[in-house]
Amino acid sequence: MKAIYLLSAVALGASLCVSADEGQWQPHQLAELQAELTAKGIAIPGKQLADLSQYPMSAIVSMGYCSASFVSPNGLVVTNHHCAYNAIQNNSSKENNLIEKGFLAKTMAEELSAGPQERLYITEAVTDVTAQVSGSLAAGLSGEARYNAIEANRKALIKSCEADPNYRCSVVSFHHGLEYFQIKQLMLQDVRLVYAPSDAVGGFGGDIDNFEYPRHSGDYTFIRAYVGKDGKPAPYSVDNVPYQSKHFLKVSASGVRQGDGILLAGYPGSTSRYRLADEIAFAANWQYPAQVKTYQQIIDTIDRLSASDADIQVKYASTVKSLNNRMKKLRGLLDGFKVTDIHAIKQQQEQALTGWINADKARSQYQQSITALQQVIDADQAFTQQTYYFETAKRSDLLQTAILLYRLAQESQKPDAEREMGFQQRDLSMIEGRLARMEKSFHPTMDLAIWSEQLAEYLAQPDSVRVTELDTVLGLNAGMSQAEVSAKLITLYSQSKLGSIAGRTSWLGKAPADFVQSDDPFIRIAVAIYDKNKALQQQEKELNGQLSAVRPAYMQALIAYNKTQGKPVYPDANSTLRISYGSVDGYPAQDGVYKTPFTSVQGLIAKRKAAAPFIVPENLVTAYQAGNTEGYFYADLAAKQSQPWLCRIFSCPQPEIKAFNSVPVNFLTSADTTGGNSGSAVMNGKGELVGLNFDSTYESITKDWYFNPEITRAIHVDIRYVLWLMQYVDGAQNLLDEMQIVR
Repeated sequence: MKAIYLLSAVALGASLCVSADEGQWQPHQLAELQAELTAKGIAIPGKQLADLSQYPMSAIVSMGYCSASFVSPNGLVVTNHHCAYNAIQNNSSKENNLIEKGFLAKTMAEELSAGPQERLYITEAVTDVTAQVSGSLAAGLSGEARYNAIEANRKALIKSCEADPNYRCSVVSFHHGLEYFQIKQLMLQDVRLVYAPSDAVGGFGGDIDNFEYPRHSGDYTFIRAYVGKDGKPAPYSVDNVPYQSKHFLKVSASGVRQGDGILLAGYPGSTSRYRLADEIAFAANWQYPAQVKTYQQIIDTIDRLSASDADIQVKYASTVKSLNNRMKKLRGLLDGFKVTDIHAIKQQQEQALTGWINADKARSQYQQSITALQQVIDADQAFTQQTYYFETAKRSDLLQTAILLYRLAQESQKPDAEREMGFQQRDLSMIEGRLARMEKSFHPTMDLAIWSEQLAEYLAQPDSVRVTELDTVLGLNAGMSQAEVSAKLITLYSQSKLGSIAGRTSWLGKAPADFVQSDDPFIRIAVAIYDKNKALQQQEKELNGQLSAVRPAYMQALIAYNKTQGKPVYPDANSTLRISYGSVDGYPAQDGVYKTPFTSVQGLIAKRKAAAPFIVPENLVTAYQAGNTEGYFYADLAAKQSQPWLCRIFSCPQPEIKAFNSVPVNFLTSADTTGGNSGSAVMNGKGELVGLNFDSTYESITKDWYFNPEITRAIHVDIRYVLWLMQYVDGAQNLLDEMQIVR
């Protein structure tokens, strides 16, 4: 009984307070964590890491959806292969498939445009603007009024920040509305593809190995940022020159050893560490299963149609890769909820917090806020269930384009400051880029198949879920099969001009009246459901406004509770710049199975098969078997395993670790990561690049909700593997010469 109680206490303490290597820290918080950094062997002072103008943080960049870093003074950037997949796809065709072949520009003149939507963002300033955003809101505002007031304040700050058009600014909520920070980023608009390995290397293992370990993926690609001759950001032009980055990461050819401390810097997307137990239950019991079903339907459709059409295969390669990744993560979350009762852990957390609140009458207002929060969460979950299938019923690229264009026309009737975010003048270039990008990622056959399938699913739902406006304009009836729906929709594609870039861009700048009078079928649908979309968006604003009033109070209570224990609290991930730290370490995956922290080229070759996704390029095998490994061969004859976290409490048998003798491919660390951290720089204690983050182990997927220090591990590409491939396999000596490699 004592052992059970102790394990519960350990789980509770590990999640309510910061433990082990947990934490996706804002850079300014690193100064508070100097003792932890020193204990990890990190030589860079916390104060230096907090300074975004200093090495190494000024070398860390965002792609808007992934992370990356500068590795040369001439704007050379390294990120993951899967992060640059759109850029590779954008330059591929069925006749010249760079996804399969790979690509290497031997000179800058040979580098290819990554596409009209690609950007690189360099964070230069992070400013606390809480007082300006929420500090003076009137009491008693309705949810929608509160939401609109916050948005107005955010837009005013952004407009002031973007007085220089070379910058992109955002005002982001931290601790779920308790704080707001303004993020100022230099935006580089000309991004080019430099070097990508073949998919056999960059995507080795495919979806089968996704989130699995051992792993042998060369998930890396090099891109480059360009600017105008005046050194300022500019759209793509053959006259542009490479961006001169202030700092760039040195690259360590020595890599890391087991037990070494590391830093990881990037832009993690979203976590839910501070959500309530009921929110976990909703995700596990309804939301995630619904998403799994939707994604699997779309994946199966893409796979079926791609199998017999090379053009479709290339155009939807990035889409299906992204969907497969989401599917594997969702299944991992559902499996993880069964293995670890995170719902019960969260309930324990809430009970502990409630006990602390009730211990002092002065804290009673916290409990009132938590009760109010629960009521709003219930309403929000009901709204999600009500609208989910209507949203999936609009899953057509042409319909989404029509909805976007009509919404832009409506918003353009307002003064710029009153427009919704995403439809202001500052957003027009990205909208134009999105319309152009469709040329490489749209096919009417696929669009019809996916749309009709999702509409049939929508029509199978109860009448209370369906939307009359959509049913009427499409002539839909309950229970119609996919074949029946498809027969109704097929003629719409031949009647629409939105399938061409000229047809799409011709609607830019037109008035709402032009849309109302249009005979384009997709435009007519967008007009017919506009009022319903708008009404639902207003409901969503009302709920979000209510949450912005009550969730911060919950976070305030949680932070105050942790402060009594001397523990700082990091915010949930929100796609802003963060730093994690950890150690190179394996983990106990299951009873009797311990996974070591490194995989090797030797293991990669042993894993090869004749069919994808386990094909190994012959030149890679030849180079390794010929002994061409000098400079990157890792010989660790006396490997020692660091103690797992729980072994600090319980005595554990020391796992036997075999000597390592090969070129390392991937390695594990205990760093705290999530989606968006793909491409993040993994650095040694000196801030030298030793790897790229690209995945998590299957057992770690639930870390979005709960960080379990014993088994949570991130998977990284070892930079020694990247350098070895560049030198001995792909002949990228021109790029090696450009980087500062520390040997």
